[in-house]
Amino acid sequence: MGKITEKFDKVLNASPFPGHVDHAPDASKEIVRNSKDQPMPFADLTGNYQRNKGIPPKSFKESKVYIVGTGIAGLSAAYYFIRDGHIPGKNIVFLDKIAIEGGSLDGSGNAKDGYLIRGGRELEMNYENLWDIFQDIPALEMPAPYSVLDEFRLLNDNDPNYSKARLIHNNGEVLDFSKFNLNKLDQLAVVKLLLKKKEELDDVTVESYFSDSFFESNFWALFRTMFAFENWHSLLECKLYMHRFLHRIDGFNDLSCLVFPKYNQHDTFVKPLTEHLKSKGVKIQFNTFVKDLDIQINTEGKVVKGIITQQEDKEVTIPVTENDFVIVTTGSMTEDTRYGDNTNAPIEGIDSIKSGESDGWQLWKNLATKSIEFGKPEKFYSSVEKSSWESATLTCRPSALTEKFKEYCVNDPYSGKSATGGIVTITDSNWLMSFTINRQPHFPEQPDDILVVWVYALFMDKDGNYSKKPMPQCTGNEILAELCFHIGLEDKIDTIIKNTIVKTSFMPYITSMFMPRAAGDRPEVVPNGSKNLGLVGQFVETHNDVVFTVDTSIRTARIAVYKLLNLNKQVPDIAAGQYDIRQLLKAAKALNDYKPFPGESVLKRVLKNTYFEHILPEGIEDEEQHDSFLYEQLDKIKGWAKELTH
Repeated sequence: MGKITEKFDKVLNASPFPGHVDHAPDASKEIVRNSKDQPMPFADLTGNYQRNKGIPPKSFKESKVYIVGTGIAGLSAAYYFIRDGHIPGKNIVFLDKIAIEGGSLDGSGNAKDGYLIRGGRELEMNYENLWDIFQDIPALEMPAPYSVLDEFRLLNDNDPNYSKARLIHNNGEVLDFSKFNLNKLDQLAVVKLLLKKKEELDDVTVESYFSDSFFESNFWALFRTMFAFENWHSLLECKLYMHRFLHRIDGFNDLSCLVFPKYNQHDTFVKPLTEHLKSKGVKIQFNTFVKDLDIQINTEGKVVKGIITQQEDKEVTIPVTENDFVIVTTGSMTEDTRYGDNTNAPIEGIDSIKSGESDGWQLWKNLATKSIEFGKPEKFYSSVEKSSWESATLTCRPSALTEKFKEYCVNDPYSGKSATGGIVTITDSNWLMSFTINRQPHFPEQPDDILVVWVYALFMDKDGNYSKKPMPQCTGNEILAELCFHIGLEDKIDTIIKNTIVKTSFMPYITSMFMPRAAGDRPEVVPNGSKNLGLVGQFVETHNDVVFTVDTSIRTARIAVYKLLNLNKQVPDIAAGQYDIRQLLKAAKALNDYKPFPGESVLKRVLKNTYFEHILPEGIEDEEQHDSFLYEQLDKIKGWAKELTH
């Protein structure tokens, strides 16, 4: 630390704590108790105290950083190396095969040729890592000193998100989505799942745990389409989602739990972050395929000695010293995307024979052959039929379709305000199709008379209700016709097709991170013994976070930087809502469709006219519950207490 801390050396030299920071504390294992051995915040305590500037144990000004992949995880790693590691931006180089930054956070096109977004991101206020970065990244459209976060809050504080048509059926009729419709046994199954230890759920699927009635409930329809779960996916991941978003569960119905940006994910997050990094001197080297790392592995640990790349027709090895750092994004959920348009389908059929052979998986596969510490990528890429779905982006000129969309929007979609408020799911669609209209324009240069609509479906093996083929084998026009059929516009399909550009994306690995897994299948962010290598993205291990979120990717980047540099900073665990009695009571009420849950009337009686009365959630006016035995015991306790005070 040198001169930075010389005025504090008497304290630091006598302390056992410097250099021994748990950079990613685990709230699910931590006993919350204040003591002399707990000088840092509890694992899930977030706030300004976490904003301390990291002090590297030595200078890294001569260290070089090589980051493989320009997705949000890689971009975030560069940000933290600069901000918290004080590594000069000019020492950081990105290596990427494709010629545009952003990875899966994409957004491109124009009104003439059609826009394309392979997916979108549902965001919430407790994405602490996302907001940690973007509170410091200069705003897109507001002047200095305002940030991306400032713009985001200004918009969402004044244009709250919600849906009035979350579920539809019967050719466009809005279905009652106000209730979860979980029976008592299925509610109990959810509670039991929350109580289970994570170690009990290795390689267990969702469908092996829940009953048929659970899968027929509104709760599962809302949950699975919001997060893209399939019945055969990991029960462990399903559990983690329930913990991670427990404080938002009462907003699952109308999507009031979500917040959205003004524009698409690329323009909102990737572009300003990339421009910020470039202003710091960071370099991006495109058209560079990293296929392997030269790693020295012995009893002293693991050290990257070289990066083996393919640049045009030449193999080039980039030398790496022990004082340099390498960050790798393992795997890719959008790898090997196949595209289609109005008249062409993206694929002829789903084929798992060549799963994992594409470039995006090669580096992780090669690492896995060197040590068991690098995980088992085959657990995630080997079942395309279970990890794939397709999306479509509609570029819509005015037509009967855009008029129909207005019926599902909370505001006029041309107004710039929240439109559908998230996805609208067609419950009787054989494909389980959903569509969403985000705030428009969805792209900064989008003309005023254009609507950009995103469509996706989960079932890739079913014939459409109208098109009579699986979605991946359909042209964009056939997918558009399927959508029109489901919203009651079957007689206007031909005219609508003339006014709509369709771009389709079949993604074979889009939910591969949801596949059933066991301990050790995903590598640690900094593998055991690694001196200069960090692994980031959606396929690395975190204590309690979920997959498929930008916050997760950023979390892994933060952990990698803090651990590799051994900074005196921690990455807080996920928000502590799951341990908050208010959130637990609210979730119990929501799962029971706002009817009284067992024991609620007793709690009301105990807390009535006390400081804690407000923690009880509102709901349907309680019919008298049969808690007479509990009342009787409560009255006895009150009687004893009264006698003791006299």
